[in-house]
Amino acid sequence: MVSMVSALWALCCGLVAAWGHLTPFDELYEDGVRAYYDSDWPAVVRAMEGAAHSYRERRRLQVGCRLACAARHGVETAGPRVVGSVLRRARCIDVCGQRGLGPASLHRANRDLELEFERRGPYNYLQLAYYKLNEPAKAAAAAHTFFLANPEHMEMRQSLERYKQMEGVGESHFIDLEARPYMEAFDKGLKHYDEEQYSLAISAFEEAMRQFWEAETECRALCQGPQEIEDIEQHRGLHLYEIIAGHYLQVLLCEHDCVRQLSTRAGRLSPIHNYLPLHHDFLQYSYYRVGDYGGALAASTSYLLLRPGDPDMLDNTAYYRLELRARGEPTPGPRQDILDYMERYRLEKEVLQAASTEQGFAYIDPVSWTVSGELEEELEISGRRTTGVETLRAPVMPVMQRKRAERASEPEQREGGAVPYSGARVVSDSRQMNGSQRVLMDHVITPIECQQLFLVANSITTAGDGYRGKMSPHTPNERFEGATVYRALTYGVEGRISLRGATLFYEASERARAIIQAYFMLNSTLYFSYTHLVCRTAIEAGQQDNRNDLSHPIHADNCLLDPDAQVCWKEPPAYTHRDYSAILYLNGDFDGGEFIFTEPDAKTVTAAVKPRCGRMVGFSSGGENPHGVMAVTRGQRCAVALWFTLDPHFREQERIKADEAMELISLQQQLDGRVEVNPRDEL
Repeated sequence: MVSMVSALWALCCGLVAAWGHLTPFDELYEDGVRAYYDSDWPAVVRAMEGAAHSYRERRRLQVGCRLACAARHGVETAGPRVVGSVLRRARCIDVCGQRGLGPASLHRANRDLELEFERRGPYNYLQLAYYKLNEPAKAAAAAHTFFLANPEHMEMRQSLERYKQMEGVGESHFIDLEARPYMEAFDKGLKHYDEEQYSLAISAFEEAMRQFWEAETECRALCQGPQEIEDIEQHRGLHLYEIIAGHYLQVLLCEHDCVRQLSTRAGRLSPIHNYLPLHHDFLQYSYYRVGDYGGALAASTSYLLLRPGDPDMLDNTAYYRLELRARGEPTPGPRQDILDYMERYRLEKEVLQAASTEQGFAYIDPVSWTVSGELEEELEISGRRTTGVETLRAPVMPVMQRKRAERASEPEQREGGAVPYSGARVVSDSRQMNGSQRVLMDHVITPIECQQLFLVANSITTAGDGYRGKMSPHTPNERFEGATVYRALTYGVEGRISLRGATLFYEASERARAIIQAYFMLNSTLYFSYTHLVCRTAIEAGQQDNRNDLSHPIHADNCLLDPDAQVCWKEPPAYTHRDYSAILYLNGDFDGGEFIFTEPDAKTVTAAVKPRCGRMVGFSSGGENPHGVMAVTRGQRCAVALWFTLDPHFREQERIKADEAMELISLQQQLDGRVEVNPRDEL
């Protein structure tokens, strides 16, 4: 313990000596913005590079000081020495911080600027400055770094495509300048794993775990900084213990959330599904493949702490134990880092759940890895929900759990699975529609639900939504309007539209996703890539007679269709990550607007679908299914357009926010004492 304290204190003092007083990052950022508007590109680079460096070093110094002082002046847990211990630790942090940072007030930037740095804002300026200075390789790295945290930024996407065509820019230049070391190590391990280089995979995964727990310790240390007080006046009437309790809960909530934060890639709102369990999943099989059954058992039992009851891992664990016993070797239990984490996680959860009940705030579990009611997203391994405890089973050879779920794979060419909603029925399959991976269904939603969603569409859609405000993105003879599911829920919460209608939009799209996943018999989880409530309206003043244009030209959803060569190039700017698509229609009282499939020549129609309420067409998104929409010559055609991906890295950002909003709506209803009612039932 003494050596660890000395090492931390030496690190802290060494950082201070090396830095001197750190220039505040907000000052450097403001200098960079001014230089940008003056077109002083060298100054932009100096200031923005300095700001990014200052932001990182401030964090590193704060972490070093807090960890060193915690080790040097541990807080007493009882008795009159508690106050003295707290004061000594506070003084230690203050002295350590001032040596490197100067007065703390110099480095307290406003929250908006903090968010700008979390979104990697300086790299937006840097990429343009480097471009102006004719340094395209550095511009590409800055653009890539910014785009990873801002995947919806279309201008940056276009800039990246431009850089790829420039001389002197190669694939190696598109690097993440703010990459987290533990995620880099994890990705390296996955590469070795896929190449069946299991010894190298073990080394990389173990390094990823070591760096992850270091990052989690740093994250928890940062949580101990100043907390936001939303209503200072409200705190004036509180007594000492209420203030202490409130501050303590803020810190505890922050610390409890660290694993979720660290498992979330830049630009995403939700963590990588099964992030910690995946490490141990891949480790157990890698250790097995190199003959280290003890390492495999430690990893598999650790996995079961995170995902109890997993049937395949239970089988693997039983196999490893039997083999080790037969060899007369010890049978290790779970790894100590996972044991420590789970014990702390459970204790923190108990405190926060109790506090949420007493103080009326909503506790949301930051991770959904453990099998527990609604928090179980799915068991990707076997497609089954299971509970229970481990039992010894007959020895079976360990199975490789799965290729990582984060990596998109080509959809399997299967169809005909049972539809999970009794009302929906298949009208036509791929054979009847002269293609592959196609299906037409009716009665996916009811007439009353169609009416409700049609009303929502005409209340919240805006012209050109999704097409940068272009009212007629495909044809001048129609008006295009759209809205996302998150906008609908926001309007519903604000009372601008019916909350029932808003939640119905969410529920109907979830129903469509479940049907597509079940019908096409997908083993991997299908995620939303984009959810859009859209209407196409014939412009009365337009030339509607004898129209030869289309409401939406023939295209494929994940590749660039080349009708002349009759091929589809799966490359940007196509949304190459999309795997399946669906359109759920709300009405049919209009002229034209048929959905059509064609041959790759974009001319020969192979199937046509006349929209009507409750009808849904679903299909795989590749070049095997070119499609378009015939001209709408009278009236308004409304539908829910849906695109899905097997790669969670490309999950729809609006959808993630919608998931969180729905969870909060449900929790608020429970706190208000309301009875949960399905919007369909109310209608």
